[in-house]
Amino acid sequence: MSMSTPALAIRNLSKSFGRPVVIGLDLTISAGEFYALLGPNGAGKTTILRMVAGLLAPDTGTIEIFGIDVGAAPVAAKRLLAWVSDEPMVYDRLTPLEYLDFVAGLWQVEPSKARKEAESLLDLLGLTAHAHELCGGFSKGMLQKVALAGALIHDPRLIILDEPLTGLDAGSARQVKDVLLEKVAQGVTIIMTTHILEVAERMAQRIGVISSGKLVAEGTLAQLRSAIGRESTLEEIFLELVAPPPATP
Repeated sequence: MSMSTPALAIRNLSKSFGRPVVIGLDLTISAGEFYALLGPNGAGKTTILRMVAGLLAPDTGTIEIFGIDVGAAPVAAKRLLAWVSDEPMVYDRLTPLEYLDFVAGLWQVEPSKARKEAESLLDLLGLTAHAHELCGGFSKGMLQKVALAGALIHDPRLIILDEPLTGLDAGSARQVKDVLLEKVAQGVTIIMTTHILEVAERMAQRIGVISSGKLVAEGTLAQLRSAIGRESTLEEIFLELVAPPPATP
C-alpha cells in the first residue's frame, strides 16, 4: 500500500430511502488526516459513514479504503477500519476487560497482545478502576468509552466516529479527544461527525460540510473563511453554508 494512497476515496456515491439521501458524492481523505464531516440533521452524514463502514450498500458509486474496494472486498476493507456509532453497542453482562477480550478475539488479535492493548486503552480512557464491573451498570458516557476502546483494540488505520462525544462529561471528553489526537499523531486517519462545532474547529485538519446529501464546501478552516470572504467562526460559516435558499416571491 503506497503512502500516497488515500485513506478514503469515494466516487459518485448515492443512496435513497424513498427520497435521495446522498447524491453523487465525491470525497477523498488523505492517510493520517483528522477530517470532520459536518451537516444539519438529515443531511446524510450517518448514511455516508454507514456505507463507508460496509453497513449499508450504496445505490451507485464506489468506496475505497486504502485502495481496497469496500464492495468487492468487504472483509479486507473492514480489517482496516473501526466504527463507533453515537449509540454505544456493548454487552451489558460483560465487564470492559471481557468485552475487549471478546472483540479482540473476533479480530484474531494474539491474546497476550490483546490483553496488553486492552489494559492500555482502559487506562488512557480512565476506565481501569471499572475494568471488572459489569457494563450494564455504566452511564452512556462510560459505555461510549468502552465502545471506543473496543473499536481501537485491533489497531485500525481508519477510525469512523459518529458523534463520539455524546453523553460525555468534560473530563471524559478530554480523555477521548486526547486518545484521538494521539492516534492521528501515529498516522491513523479519523473521520468524525459532530454537532459540537468548537470541537471540529479545534481538532480537525480539514472540514467537509454536507447539506441535503451533497458536499457543499470542503477545506481547512482558513480555506472555508476565504470562500465566504470574511473572518468568521466555524459556526457562522456552517450556518451560512447550510442556510436554505431564500424563497422566491
